Amino acid sequence: MLFHPPKNPVELKIRHLNDAQKQRREDLMEATQGKAALKQFKKVMAKKAKQALKAKTKNKKKNIDTVLQVFVLDFDGDIKATAVKHLREEISTLISTANKGDEVIVRLESGGGLVHGYGLAAAQLVRIKDAGLKLTVCVDKVAASGGYMMACVADKVIAAPFAIIGSIGVVSQLPNFHKWLKNHDVDYEMFTAGDYKRTVTVFGENDAEDRAKYQEELEQTHELFKHFVNTYRPELDVAKVATGEHWYGEDALKLNLIDSLQTSDSYILERMEDNEVYALYSRQKPTLAEKLGLAQAAEATLSMAVDKLPDALARFDLNSRLNILK
Repeated sequence: MLFHPPKNPVELKIRHLNDAQKQRREDLMEATQGKAALKQFKKVMAKKAKQALKAKTKNKKKNIDTVLQVFVLDFDGDIKATAVKHLREEISTLISTANKGDEVIVRLESGGGLVHGYGLAAAQLVRIKDAGLKLTVCVDKVAASGGYMMACVADKVIAAPFAIIGSIGVVSQLPNFHKWLKNHDVDYEMFTAGDYKRTVTVFGENDAEDRAKYQEELEQTHELFKHFVNTYRPELDVAKVATGEHWYGEDALKLNLIDSLQTSDSYILERMEDNEVYALYSRQKPTLAEKLGLAQAAEATLSMAVDKLPDALARFDLNSRLNILK
């Protein structure tokens, strides 16, 4: 891929969804209605395709481009937003080839995670809009916290009726082992330069000033989050929804967190009626061992060995005791 380190090559797969849907449609028609019906259907579709091509050629002469391209990307976010590694490459490819006015649909699923990770992911989506492309985000299950930070960038946010939306808040939690260490006569020492290089810690003793400073930092992050949302959805009453709560799709629509209720499948099928739709998938290039199936075989063998280990240890323990009894 474009900016990926050569030691970790990534490959891009492109699938023409119109062709894939057409093939499935024909397979189902042949199975349910027979070859004669399929033949007739193909004749009708060929006639329509000929008319569409004629109209397209006519519009080209008049410098009118009626058929837009639509590109579908997927983002399945974990706590570190590691999927941004592939997202940034896909977007870089798109904005260098797509025409202004084309649409990018991002099927987004994420419950949020680290601020800097999702901040970068949201910034990648901003690049799509800056390139003059239309951005639509579809949420079928969840776009909360950092996930919503990404979604709010879109020109249009579409969610399924029971998708989880919102959670515009910031959370941080950590255990503290100071008392346990003290009870075991273990000293913990930390050296810093700068008054606030460290505030609350896992092993040291936290005082009121430490906690107050840490809370202040969380509030600052929350303000940045609210400002970001307000920038891209100015019609949203941020003060009302930035409480850390989440809402299901129907309630999220009433609060202007989203723009419409619909599944991603339904929306993509609609776009396929008048446009060419392509899905982009990038993945880590498989190694030779993975191509030959050796890596999977080794993983399966290891998994089997781990599963059988408790039984083997139990038998070993039993045999040892029997030997001693002898």
